[in-house]
Amino acid sequence: MSTIKLIVGSAVEQNVDAIVNAANKYLAAGGGVCGAIFKKAGYTQLQNACDQYDTPLNDGDAVITPALNITNTKYVIHAVGPDFSVTPNAYKKLNDAYYNSLKVLMQNGLHSIAFPLISSGIFGGNLANPVATSVKECVKAYQYFAKNHPDYDIDVLLCVFTKSDYPSAENAFEII
Repeated sequence: MSTIKLIVGSAVEQNVDAIVNAANKYLAAGGGVCGAIFKKAGYTQLQNACDQYDTPLNDGDAVITPALNITNTKYVIHAVGPDFSVTPNAYKKLNDAYYNSLKVLMQNGLHSIAFPLISSGIFGGNLANPVATSVKECVKAYQYFAKNHPDYDIDVLLCVFTKSDYPSAENAFEII
């Protein structure tokens, strides 16, 4: 049976089959969770792995690389979340980033995944509550995946990095 759980913590530190990088369309090292993943994996090695893909990727796309020097996971799934300051109504693309990550997980025979709140930081743009928006789209993508793949069990950790964002995330999580 598939599960989804909301936690306070860094997706980078979870013991799962794959952690998700809130990636940019060029799969280049960035800030936030992306920077933390590149630092832990090894900047040059992870960039070389990412360079195997033809970029730019589209918003909502997800691709996989080995985790390299990250010992608590086997793989990094790079999910391109939309930048809501550029595309203010990109909710479907945010949902796609989560859903496509779950598809990549399944296509690689993996069963556990840790997500950061994609597009909730600088890519949150002018959203009234980027944390709640990201949580809602993750849960909807998870529910759709579980419905479409009832015989493939996955365990999802949705990671809220800061305690101050947790009440908003929890409220959005409980509404779904």
